[in-house]
Amino acid sequence: MDVLKQLLGRLHPLLVHLPIGFIILGLLLQWHDRKKREYRFVIGFIFMWGAIAAVLACITGYLQYLGEGYGFDTIKFHLWSGIATAVFCLLMYLRLREPRKITIFKSMPLVYFSIVLLAMISLTGHLGGNITHGEGYLTEPLPNSIKSTLGITAFQEKEIALNEENWQEAQFYTDIIDPILNNKCASCHNRKKAKGELELHSKEGILEGGENGPVIETNNSGDSPLYARLILPKDDEDHMPPKEKTQPTKEEITLVKTWIDLGNPFEGSIGELGLEKNLFLSFFPQKHDYDYPDIEIVAAAQDSVNVIKSEGIHVQNISKVSNFLQVTCINKPSFGDTDFHLLKPISQQIAILDLGGTQVTDAIFKKLATLKNLTILKLDNTAITGANIEQLAQLENLKSINLAATKFEETQLEKFAQFKKLQAVYLFNSGLQKSGIQSLNNGKINIDYGNYELPPIPSDSIIY
Repeated sequence: MDVLKQLLGRLHPLLVHLPIGFIILGLLLQWHDRKKREYRFVIGFIFMWGAIAAVLACITGYLQYLGEGYGFDTIKFHLWSGIATAVFCLLMYLRLREPRKITIFKSMPLVYFSIVLLAMISLTGHLGGNITHGEGYLTEPLPNSIKSTLGITAFQEKEIALNEENWQEAQFYTDIIDPILNNKCASCHNRKKAKGELELHSKEGILEGGENGPVIETNNSGDSPLYARLILPKDDEDHMPPKEKTQPTKEEITLVKTWIDLGNPFEGSIGELGLEKNLFLSFFPQKHDYDYPDIEIVAAAQDSVNVIKSEGIHVQNISKVSNFLQVTCINKPSFGDTDFHLLKPISQQIAILDLGGTQVTDAIFKKLATLKNLTILKLDNTAITGANIEQLAQLENLKSINLAATKFEETQLEKFAQFKKLQAVYLFNSGLQKSGIQSLNNGKINIDYGNYELPPIPSDSIIY
């Protein structure tokens, strides 16, 4: 019987679309027929089936609620609005086909019924979408400025940030474990959406456990479902979080195990609990690499980044610990000199810029010179000749320029001697001779022409 209930419940996502289709069709025909009223019989027939489909959707939805472990607070408004939709759909049928049976509504204009029914089906669908996709799903694409104006607060990840000076003072649960559970588990296990009746957003929820009992066996991670599900193969249906969700890192899983084995303490600092530093190394600020300047910079406005992305330009942070950006136009080969204005809102954050395969010319150099934190520049497969490239010499962080497969002129090579931090220039397939200038500034700048000749090795003659 339980299997049958669960099976019927899982038909809800299929059946829920039937009443929507019937009701929208009925409302459209009713609007079309509002003057002549020739199709009242057909329209009433449509609303009858809409009411039947709505009742079936309510029943299967309730069975899904029983089987999927949602909290009643999560689904109650969706359930009541679904029932109300079914009732109004039935009233619409009776108003059109059997008006004598509802004398109380007989004198009410049909347009009022239509407005209420349209509002109910819209509200019910919206609430159902919130349950399935999360409460902020509809408004998630909106810019943060608009969200703030509307008073919308989206799900916020909690950052784990430690530093060399006082890492031992961080609270193990509050600063480490709670952010892990919040970022990887709480979107499905919170007060509003407690799948399996399990809440992992609070101490009380963790200790209470879910519909199958406790999720933590104190001092025993091996027998704790919370940890056991984290280490199951990703394809296992019991693996948590589900494989389509962001997975915890190995370091995060190890910390959850350590926390449970310590007795899942909710109080106490890392130092007080005697934990070793190597458990937390991945959460320390990483030393910057070659790809961006070793300075702090404010993050680019997300609204500006979203606008640039909408133009087909790829933008991403260089690393989790840096606000510097990598920008590439691989999906916008039409990018030309006049399109540079698109990048101005994030000009201070651009460290890596890939304009390879685009329509830029030597006229772009004057504009690129405004990117003061530019470290790596890729201009391969463009019409660049090198004229006025000395304008980039003022970029104190520029270390690498890729000019492969361009029309770069040999007479422009000496200009690179003016560059303060430049380390490499790539000129493969540019038409320049490999016998030309190999380096500049006493070997500090390497001119790489490619076309490497590798000596033969014995395995080259093996036929597979």
